[in-house]
Amino acid sequence: MTMPYVGALFGTIAGVMAIMLHSSIHKIEEGHLAVYYRGGALLTTPNGPGYHIMLPFITTYRAVQTTLQTDEIKNVPCGTSGGVMIYFDRIEVVNMLVPLAGTKSSHSFHLLGISVTVVFALLYAVVDIVRNYTADYDKTLIFNKIHHELNQFCSVHTLQEVYIELFDIIDENLKTALQKDLNVMAPGLTIQAVRVTKPKIPEAIRRNFELMEAEKTRLLITAQTQKVVEKEAETERKKAIIEAQKVAQVAEIQFQQKVMEKETEKRISEIEDAAFLAREKAKADAEYYTAAKFAEANRLKLTPEYLELMKYQAIAANSKIYFGQDIPNMFVEGSNSPLKPNAEQDLL
Repeated sequence: MTMPYVGALFGTIAGVMAIMLHSSIHKIEEGHLAVYYRGGALLTTPNGPGYHIMLPFITTYRAVQTTLQTDEIKNVPCGTSGGVMIYFDRIEVVNMLVPLAGTKSSHSFHLLGISVTVVFALLYAVVDIVRNYTADYDKTLIFNKIHHELNQFCSVHTLQEVYIELFDIIDENLKTALQKDLNVMAPGLTIQAVRVTKPKIPEAIRRNFELMEAEKTRLLITAQTQKVVEKEAETERKKAIIEAQKVAQVAEIQFQQKVMEKETEKRISEIEDAAFLAREKAKADAEYYTAAKFAEANRLKLTPEYLELMKYQAIAANSKIYFGQDIPNMFVEGSNSPLKPNAEQDLL
């Protein structure tokens, strides 16, 4: 065998080895697990992120995402209880596949002097779900289920309920229904959220809904305007009541002030009257006391001796006294009463 043939043989072998090596080495991205098929049979042990080697042309793999992902279901038809066909343009389902469902524990024991160890094994939810529903499990468990649940919901509700009245609970109902079935059919697959867009309805019905919404808006505006007017009237009424109460309170305060002033003047007058009465009474009492004492003094003075003294003082005060035989009595000028004869004798 010549050297050129040998070189060509080695080149062919090297090329085949390179192709086989390229086919056997594969890379798994972060957030994914690789499940393997050998001869069409699913192997029980997946591989995580990184580079891995498998038997070329015999073993194949599929990468399954194990982080949050969003599946979009588009143009979902839905028939209402009234027979109107509507279409949901887009429904988004946020879901996550948990890689592990659990573990088997390990135990060691001795049997006839021989130590036997049973090593625990990982239970992969990914493997079970792929085995039961293939690597495209979301088509069966999410896409088809969304179609079914949404049609179930629409079939028992009217267009008014689906489009307006109950639209806000459709996403929550879908999430609850999906998760309830997944807990039984595919443990490890969880639904995080469901987002539903407004459905498309026939144009004529849509215009009617728009007119109805416009009328509702107009009625709401009218009602709000009426409430504003009522509030303004109520405010004005309350302001009038407050003003009237303020005026009444001011008038009452002023009246109370006047009453207090009159009562004060009355009390002052009563005090002044009482003081004047007390002064007059004290003055009258003093005059009465003086007169009484003066009368008492006069009474004590009116003795015969004192009267006699006063008589002689009165005689002494007269300027003329007449004496003679022909005058039987003495007449004292300036006196209203004549003197007694004994008095005249006493003077002679």
